[in-house]
Amino acid sequence: MRARELHSGWTARPAGGPTPAALLDRLGPDAAVAAPVPGVVHQALLGAGLIPDPYLDDNESALAWIGLVDWQYAVRVVPTPEELAADRLELAFDGLDTVASVLLDGEVLAEVANQHRRYRLDVTGRIREGGSELVVAFRSPVRYANAQSLALGPRPRPYPMPFEAIRKSACSFGWDWGIATSTSGVWRPVRLEAWSTARLAEVRVVAAAVEDGGVVTADIEVARAADAALAVELEVAGAVASVELAAGETTARLRVELDAVERWWPIGYGAQPLSDVVVRLRADGEPLDRATRRVGFRTLRWDTDPDADGRPFQLIVNEQPVWVKGVNWIPDDALFPRVDRARYERRLRQAASAGVNLVRVWGGGMYEDDAFYDLADELGLLTWQDFLFACSAYPEEEPLRTEVEAEARDNVSRIAHHASLALLNGNNENLWGHEDWGWKTRLDGASWGELYYYELLPSVVAELASHVPYTPGSPFSPDLASHPNDESTGSTHLWEQWNRQGWESYREHSPRFVAEFGWQGPPAWATLTRSLSDDPLTPESPGMLVHQKALEGNQKLSDGLLPHYRVPRDMETWHWAMQLNQANAVTAALDHFRASAPRTSGAVVWQLNDCWPVTSWAAIDGDGREKPLYFALANAFAPRVITIQPRRGADGTGAFVAVLGNDTGDGWEGELVLERRDYAGAELAASRMPVVVPARGSVTVPIPDAVAAPGDAASELLVARVGAVRGLWFLAEPRDSALPPPRFEVAAASVDGALEVTVTAETLLRDTTLLVDKLDHDATVDSGLVTLLPGEAHTFRVRGAGDADAHAVADPRVLRTGNQLVS
Repeated sequence: MRARELHSGWTARPAGGPTPAALLDRLGPDAAVAAPVPGVVHQALLGAGLIPDPYLDDNESALAWIGLVDWQYAVRVVPTPEELAADRLELAFDGLDTVASVLLDGEVLAEVANQHRRYRLDVTGRIREGGSELVVAFRSPVRYANAQSLALGPRPRPYPMPFEAIRKSACSFGWDWGIATSTSGVWRPVRLEAWSTARLAEVRVVAAAVEDGGVVTADIEVARAADAALAVELEVAGAVASVELAAGETTARLRVELDAVERWWPIGYGAQPLSDVVVRLRADGEPLDRATRRVGFRTLRWDTDPDADGRPFQLIVNEQPVWVKGVNWIPDDALFPRVDRARYERRLRQAASAGVNLVRVWGGGMYEDDAFYDLADELGLLTWQDFLFACSAYPEEEPLRTEVEAEARDNVSRIAHHASLALLNGNNENLWGHEDWGWKTRLDGASWGELYYYELLPSVVAELASHVPYTPGSPFSPDLASHPNDESTGSTHLWEQWNRQGWESYREHSPRFVAEFGWQGPPAWATLTRSLSDDPLTPESPGMLVHQKALEGNQKLSDGLLPHYRVPRDMETWHWAMQLNQANAVTAALDHFRASAPRTSGAVVWQLNDCWPVTSWAAIDGDGREKPLYFALANAFAPRVITIQPRRGADGTGAFVAVLGNDTGDGWEGELVLERRDYAGAELAASRMPVVVPARGSVTVPIPDAVAAPGDAASELLVARVGAVRGLWFLAEPRDSALPPPRFEVAAASVDGALEVTVTAETLLRDTTLLVDKLDHDATVDSGLVTLLPGEAHTFRVRGAGDADAHAVADPRVLRTGNQLVS
């Protein structure tokens, strides 16, 4: 097997549709521009300086014509003598976006219509010795989707574009956090592969932990150019198994047993040892082809057996229940090929550093590149992969049904060996939508995707990856008689808080597992001001509204803030208030959900990341900067936490409880101190008791009325602490409190390449946070949302802040507190 990348020399040209005349004039007679491959046409046009950055201002609208145009990619392919001498010569496309004809010297090799599939085209004897012209002629995705919507019939969906009528990433047509790019291009690698006799067509590897040992099985399919006898070999950890394939045979199963293996664990539960698996194909002792996979040995299941409270959705790894600390993942760039391994690593390491142990790949995006799952294996980040159906009814008719099966088979085979893969999920919110969103009436008997979620996809998973758990959707009730979003059974999405109720109402819910919930906030100030040129910049200036995609998003921001803080009138303070409220909302929810363990077995925050600069639910913005929400995740997902919750103890006493959560493998013992203090720091009442919190467990302690009952709620708070771990509860909302103007001292020193900033509180400081991007656009900080009582200090580690000093850090635009929003 000889594989050669075909990534250089490509051009792209418009081939039909509303290309602006001015652009055609600049392109010249050939109307062609050099095109990066892998890439999409936006990248080609940007690289040539022919279009403005679509992420700035309202350039999205100015560039909408790109999705209405047919684009032609072309490259000259000159074969080597060795390639021409091979038995077979094939073009291997790892991804084409999306509807295209593939032509060689004008002859159609294939018609394709699925962004989420790989394609292999036989060009044996078709490529000329002196070279041939390879063309991929893409049809406008917008016009194709509209035409298919007419052909298949309309289906309910949340946005105007009929993304359900085309097997293309739904969010490429825009979402309530996403830009509409409607891309076209050769978006994943393409190769010319030459081989003789036979090659490995498919390799599916499964690693299983069995007692102290492990078993690796490999299901092999070979493609043949000759009926020669073949040998297939499987090697892992020095153990080898082999099998002979007689002439004409094309499938084999191999098995290796290992007496002792180290278990793979999620982050926070143990190590992540990985083993290389090698599969070799030979004929007459000569090597023909090889494939490698990395595997980890572990057991994994989701417990959904009925209990006294309904049906749980409890993840169990190596027979250890895991409290899921999750985030939802969307494509990290709206121009997908710009996300490389380094970008994946930065983002996933950010997730791991925030205490995350599971990343859910949402169903309106894509099946991510192999590098994503490789890194998740290495970092111990469990992955939950949605099949690509989101928030819409999907036609089950052809040609979509065949395409859905093909993409499912392709991607399940590609990713199922990963130790990190914890779940394959049929769709996002479609079961819920069918029940509650008026679909039944609007469908009027038309198909909506039920066949995919309950028949086709589970059958593919059972055939190709029976070791991977499958659920039909999210939210989903394992008790099929229950509503899909019934919080007493299975997974739940909570969106009424953001849409209508306010974040304080999270505490009214006790779901078994929360797969989506979240709150909006603007991106970092540096990101915002880089992407918008509004003058003046205001919450509702033109660019701000372009970069706010949620329905009535700004109004919901204000409505959600007002119970807690007043809406500021100057832009920078508004920006801080909305970022802080986003962080406080998610903190309240996560603290409540974690305090509800083990009934609640996990929470997956919407969302980790953004794909462009936008006001959204993300913790990391479109430029990769961490918002205050990021520190809310880190604080709530810490290994050991104490939260104070407004609920009575089991004996009916107390208006508040302290909940101690211990997500470590060791027991936690100490003295629990319960206090009521005033804002000056004085102790008003206190209670002390010994506590023992078991490993991976929690303890709930009622706070005595004598401690909890306030004398002056506006100026008092509750404190619960064991050693350095503590939780706080303010007895009045900030806007109704006596929160004083912030006073503090700042000291800064350079230590090991970082700026160590120590903030010492002279007054109570609520949610102290450094907006370090205002010091330098590349600056980062290690912590945030730190509340300090008078006399307390906290040291922040800041990197990349240039020559910033204590005076620069103390700038009230940089050193932010909740106090500033009250006083």
